Amino acid sequence: KTTSMSTLTQEDQVTLEKEIAAIEASLTGDMFADMDAKDKIHNLKMKLEGVRPGNSEIDCVGCGS
Repeated sequence: KTTSMSTLTQEDQVTLEKEIAAIEASLTGDMFADMDAKDKIHNLKMKLEGVRPGNSEIDCVGCGS
């Protein structure tokens, strides 16, 4: 996977990983109930992995990239 973690400190990376793990632990298995949590996980993983949305001409509302 392509990562650009140079902009994140090791501490930031650990914080994001812990936040993702905590949200994942709260998932219920109900797709509709978990929708917001899954969106947060997705946005945190994008930040952690240094990924931007495919169409970079449009700013991502969720993560502000």
